[in-house]
Amino acid sequence: MKIVDVSGFYAEAGGGVRRYVEAKFAAAALAGHELTVIAPGAASRVEARPGGQVVWVRGPAMPFDPRYRMFWGAREAWAAMDAARPDIVEGSSPWRGGTIAATWSGRAARALIFHQDVVAAYAHTALDRRLSRSAIDALAAPWWARLRRLSARFDVTVTGGEWLAARLAAQGVKNAVAVLFGVEAGGFDPGRRDEALRVELLARCGVGPGGRLILAMSRFHPEKRLPTVIEAFARARHARGDLALVVIGEGLARRSVERSAARAPGVALIGAIDDRAMVARILASGDLFVHGSGAETYGLAVAEAIASGLTVVVPDTGGAADLAARGRSLTYRTGDAADGARAILTALGGVAWPPSQPPPGSLDDHFAALFGLYAELGKLPR
Repeated sequence: MKIVDVSGFYAEAGGGVRRYVEAKFAAAALAGHELTVIAPGAASRVEARPGGQVVWVRGPAMPFDPRYRMFWGAREAWAAMDAARPDIVEGSSPWRGGTIAATWSGRAARALIFHQDVVAAYAHTALDRRLSRSAIDALAAPWWARLRRLSARFDVTVTGGEWLAARLAAQGVKNAVAVLFGVEAGGFDPGRRDEALRVELLARCGVGPGGRLILAMSRFHPEKRLPTVIEAFARARHARGDLALVVIGEGLARRSVERSAARAPGVALIGAIDDRAMVARILASGDLFVHGSGAETYGLAVAEAIASGLTVVVPDTGGAADLAARGRSLTYRTGDAADGARAILTALGGVAWPPSQPPPGSLDDHFAALFGLYAELGKLPR
């Protein structure tokens, strides 16, 4: 198949979406498909990749995160789509990229790829301590109406998690289907534990070799609620002083995260790590993984922690809560640091729910299912 991904969130300095797209290139090459990613960039150019190409379309920087750029006009993107002659078109955002994919004049099958629930990520994060989530969703009625109109122009709406597919279906979004994400095959495993690295990380937090190493990993963004994670850790550390928290990540909310870390002894911010083997070693060397976001599409960092053998403490909403059933876990009330501290101490005491579902699958499984779905879409009459 020839697949075109109109990807508004793909950027050379990006995070999860960039890693996902790179993995999709590799999977497409292995399966014999041709992938063209059309993304906004600093200048218009074509970049060859194994398995296809990236067509960068010149666009302005996003005002709040200059690592990313925005689609502006549609003509250049449409011309790139015409040249690629796709069998399948993916609109990989509900914003301008999705609209460009939906309004292209070609006859290919179309899939709306839903990487993020913006109502959960932004409105729930800002307001769910004051209003119920159902009330917030009701206030977001114009957004849901827009999304219903957009999804009606696609054959299917693909999500990375079952919770999100059910949520979108309940809001009337067309043909919401979960194609579960997964972790890199063979990349994350308890066998990667490194005792010397563990001692080094504990020392960076001012804790001795006998301490307990807690890990967190995410973009520094309000929806990830890292200040909540840090406050929960600080409360737990007040109860027992042998705890260390290492936070992996970077992003636009760094100042907020730094302020929280400065108030909490035993916390080390070690920045983003592009070396995936190093990330796997760090995860396998910890005692517990704590997550803050209650709005994950899937929760890749949580899945990687589970695959690394860690017990996870996660919010009780979103993709992280779904993943909790796939490993040893405890949940806490989303956004509630006191309840998070309770869950951390309980988990460190050896009490956690055992897995009730199979462990997270691999990215290979995900792409096999995705390409299989596209093969079926390609059979539909146009």
